[in-house]
Amino acid sequence: MITMTMQSKSAIATGDGNFVIENVTIADPQHDEVLVKIKAAGLCHTDYDSLNWGKPIIMGHEGAGVVIKVGSAITDFIEGDQVILNWATPCMTCFQCEEGNQHICENNSPVVAGGNGHTPGHAHLEGTKWNDNVIERSFNLGTLSEYALVKKSALVKVQEKNLNFSAAAIVSCGVMTGYGSVVNSAKLEAGSSAVVLGCGGVGLNVIQACEISGAGRIIAIDINSNKLELAKQFGATDIILADKNDAGLNQTAEKVKVLLGGRGADYAFECTAIPALGAAPLAMIRNAGTAIQVSGIEEKITIDMRLFEWDKIYINPLYGKCRPQIDFPKLMRLYKKGDLKLDEMITKEYQLDELGTAFDDLLKGRNAKGVVVFN
Repeated sequence: MITMTMQSKSAIATGDGNFVIENVTIADPQHDEVLVKIKAAGLCHTDYDSLNWGKPIIMGHEGAGVVIKVGSAITDFIEGDQVILNWATPCMTCFQCEEGNQHICENNSPVVAGGNGHTPGHAHLEGTKWNDNVIERSFNLGTLSEYALVKKSALVKVQEKNLNFSAAAIVSCGVMTGYGSVVNSAKLEAGSSAVVLGCGGVGLNVIQACEISGAGRIIAIDINSNKLELAKQFGATDIILADKNDAGLNQTAEKVKVLLGGRGADYAFECTAIPALGAAPLAMIRNAGTAIQVSGIEEKITIDMRLFEWDKIYINPLYGKCRPQIDFPKLMRLYKKGDLKLDEMITKEYQLDELGTAFDDLLKGRNAKGVVVFN
């Protein structure tokens, strides 16, 4: 029998497009669980999408905080540890984990294993209740809450004095997706050319990962001139303001070729999440170049196969092929050195009661990244 012990103010999606801010009740951790006091939670479009998942759910899948209780079997975390929460928790024993593909774990992934897209996946905790009923947590985390009860596999320790929790919180989705798509998936070579379609939060992280990797030319494309100005701050060497009526960005692709002396780029990264642009990076790359679909489009699209001519490669990575215990410390080291811009990406911080305003800013493109902070 689970004893419920703590009240936690939380953002709860009611499953019908709305959310409420109410208390949930959280139990003490069981043997393999950890209770984390959330300090900051990043926001992205997936959090907004969770309003329509058809069931009550504690929202939020990006976060950082402090361990306050651990289960009896846990020896590698103690009270006071600073942690980043990771939504793609590996089991380390399935076929994919043993192949090094921890991001697509066959047992724990809420995206892959469930086979039903961005849904909560395998909720394996009954220690969180709302109105006396067990409630699932977004991606088994639920970071838009004062406290989160999670499996220890969802945590990565951060040993850094005076940690900026807002910066740490955004590492575990958009930053990792953008950076990992460049470094882990595309394996971008120094001196090469890259095109980035879409300069929102993920696109900006692709841009700065290209710069960190030594790309010689980074061309940023967007229909929003303000986002293009941000792109230059994050490392873009060239910008193109696209016309929203340019179907498939074909005219924009010609501008890319002009900038690159008549040939397409070595790499092109799609970061718009617009299905109609799913094939657009193929038009931006040279023969034998690589197109990377970063944004996670999950719809049927029609592709002109001539875009693949000749020897072009198109890849569709998940979460930047994240290996959390390896990649998160790397990202935090790059941040500490000043190479990875995280503070600059956070446009605004909000209190939990301001979540409606935060979503409005998100949908209207006012922020590169918004973060909810907890006192």
